[in-house]
Amino acid sequence: MQIATLTPILYRILKPTFPSCLWAGKANSPAIALTFDDGPHPQYTPELLQVLDRYQVNASFFWLGACVNRSPAVAMEVYQRGHWIGLHGYDHRSFANLKTHELKQSLEKTQEAIARACQLDPQYIRDVRPPNGLFTPRTINLLHQWHYRPVMWSVVPEDWVQPGVSVVVERVIRQIENGSLIVLHDGYYGGQDVAQITTELVPQLLRLGFEFVSIDQLWQQRVSTGG
Repeated sequence: MQIATLTPILYRILKPTFPSCLWAGKANSPAIALTFDDGPHPQYTPELLQVLDRYQVNASFFWLGACVNRSPAVAMEVYQRGHWIGLHGYDHRSFANLKTHELKQSLEKTQEAIARACQLDPQYIRDVRPPNGLFTPRTINLLHQWHYRPVMWSVVPEDWVQPGVSVVVERVIRQIENGSLIVLHDGYYGGQDVAQITTELVPQLLRLGFEFVSIDQLWQQRVSTGG
């Protein structure tokens, strides 16, 4: 069975089980978050930025520290255009398989890489999405202990296996609802299609009345409404 068919079910189970994570925005708000994992990539990310600029869409990027170190100028370009930045680990190893000190090191190395590339205070970069969306209760407890904010997902169209642009877009449109948190990829797996996917997806979502906001704005929305 494809992961894309399972994620809506997993979302309904995991969201109430781990309520301290950010899974989505408010059901009564058309604000949605468009997020991209595994970058920055020297070709795919700049192509994606052109599309986001065209539609004036605010997005959020969850980066691998190794990729930031390979493409620091691209990282700076993303940040300078006002997009939100989060952590995805240093090299995409599953957080559940890392020892405590290895997980801490992976996050801190990624923070430092982003801080160097974007000329930021490392403490500014607090949002973390586990690679492959995999985690354990221990993972979440450690992230909170270290003052990170765990960010998850509600719409995962499995773009990294490249099922085709139209398939990915159709999966998103079928699942989209108020508050949705969409995961796409601009890295080495899935990034080949990300600009075209975004080109086709964004106008449809705008026509449906959705508003694109950052992950930080979803957190703020959650705090302001006490949920």
